[in-house]
Formats: sequence, C-alpha cells, structure tokens
Amino acid sequence: MIEFYPEIKWVHVAAVLASGGLFLLRGLLVQLKRETWANAAPLRYLSYSIDSVLLTAALMLVTILPHALYANGWLAVKLVLLVVYVVLGSFALKRGRTPRARLISYTLALATFAFMLTVARTHHPLGWLVWLG
Repeated sequence: MIEFYPEIKWVHVAAVLASGGLFLLRGLLVQLKRETWANAAPLRYLSYSIDSVLLTAALMLVTILPHALYANGWLAVKLVLLVVYVVLGSFALKRGRTPRARLISYTLALATFAFMLTVARTHHPLGWLVWLG
C-alpha cells in the first residue's frame, strides 16, 4: 500500500483544499444573508462527499505510514483542532443565534483551519509557532 502514498496524499491534500474552499464559500454566503443558498442541499451534499473522501484518505495515510512519524503528537493536535473546527463551522453556518455569533464562529473556524494546515505542514503540534523559537 505504501507504493500508493503519493496518490493518496495528493487526494487528501486536494480534499482538504476543496473542503476548506467550500466552507469559505458557504460561510461567505451566510455573511451575505444568503443562508438558503449556503445550506442548500447540493452544497451540503457536496460538502459531505468531499469530507468523506478526505476522511477516507486520512485513514489510509494513518494506516500506511510508520507510527514513529506521529511520535511528537502533531496528529493528536490536528484531530483536536478538527473537532474545534467542525463545532465552530456548525455555529458559523446554522447554529449561531445572531449574525455576530455567526461571524465570530466563522472567523475562528477559518483561523482554526489555517492553523491545522500549519500543524500538518510542519508535522509539529505548534504548527507555524515552531518557527518563532
């Protein structure tokens, strides 16, 4: 299975970018008072499909890569951040009771997503903060 690592990683990265881009679009639609469009069935189903591909590729990568790669805890941090991102995204798109709550949730979700990218890129729990020290 390791021989397919480049292809699986490419699918994973592409799915991450597609998922983030779709969330960016849906969040912008909510901010522009177009909640009906943001939460329309085609966009929701596209989101579910992309996220399913993303999760499948992630699980494949976890199973084929050596476990020593995860020794410093970066993957655990990334998984915790993923939960935070999903919760914030839910409040940004539909559960936020006020426009201000949705905007704050949206902004924090995007910041969490960006930080997750740096954790994944650096393979370090501190992400981009590792470059400061």
